[in-house]
Amino acid sequence: MLSIWTVALLSLPSPGEVPAVTGWLAVLVAGLACCGAWFARGTTAVPAAWWAVTAALAVAADAFGQQGGGQSPSVMAAARVVVAALSVCPIMALLGAKRPQHGVWQLIVATLAVVLALPAVTATLIRPGSFPDLHLLARWFLPILMLVGWMNFIGTRRWLAVSLITAGQFGLLWPLLPGVDLAAAVPQPGIDLAAMAAVAAGGLLALGQTVLAGGRPRGRRAAEHLVPDQRSLAKRVDGCFLPLRETLGAAWALRLAERFDTLAAQRGWPARLTFRGFEQGGDPTDASWHRDAARAAEALFRRFVSSGWLQRHGWWEADEAEASEPADASPETNS
Repeated sequence: MLSIWTVALLSLPSPGEVPAVTGWLAVLVAGLACCGAWFARGTTAVPAAWWAVTAALAVAADAFGQQGGGQSPSVMAAARVVVAALSVCPIMALLGAKRPQHGVWQLIVATLAVVLALPAVTATLIRPGSFPDLHLLARWFLPILMLVGWMNFIGTRRWLAVSLITAGQFGLLWPLLPGVDLAAAVPQPGIDLAAMAAVAAGGLLALGQTVLAGGRPRGRRAAEHLVPDQRSLAKRVDGCFLPLRETLGAAWALRLAERFDTLAAQRGWPARLTFRGFEQGGDPTDASWHRDAARAAEALFRRFVSSGWLQRHGWWEADEAEASEPADASPETNS
């Protein structure tokens, strides 16, 4: 036991190496975010992944800049404000991840990043050598937005991964939290290293879950108790809804389920879409409403995903004929 602890202590980076290790962990996180963008291709969550890449690279640049101790505390503080401004962009990008406005929404996200980073720009260009004066509202806005992002995924299978990532974000943003003296809090190499290790662990866990989920039959558990006619529709809906829930989080998943349930109530379908998936009742042999329900679900899914994404998730596997049906009967889903 003593030898294990000895090896562990000897393997720890020296104080001068800590920023470099933090920087390489940030590069790893950027790579994981690129993998996330590839797995999310065809969804409106891709911009959030690219914002995550940008934020991770900003952390890497900040960490590598601290190596050697050549930076002044005021420059480190300004860099940390920029890192904080970029780190909340993925959360904001997801909050507007619905077509057709998800593209324009990225301008709003970029504007938010610029506004949050303005104190750093002002301190660097107008008052060189001074520390950024971050307003109290901004100090509260940052942790609140991080908690919103955490709550968006805490009810999904990504709960542990998002908890690790959020804990790491709080560590990186510690100097900017309410009640913390920014001038006294930077630099914090040890906290930054632990924070990026937590973010990297969360990213690796999320990537592993995504890879494993890709090899499992989709919608099987929810459809096990249904007869064959019902099972086909349940498998198709769950095969798309559940991965979409894990990609966009609870906010949009619940909104999508609400819209489907409203249509089901209006048209008398004996089915509902819950956070856990598709639930169906009524006569097991009555499949007269399945085609309309499938069209409604497809129209709702298309607010967030492309045809290629639907194809990859088996939307047309059960009934290839529906792939060529006209889309003019799709329900209105703008609200």
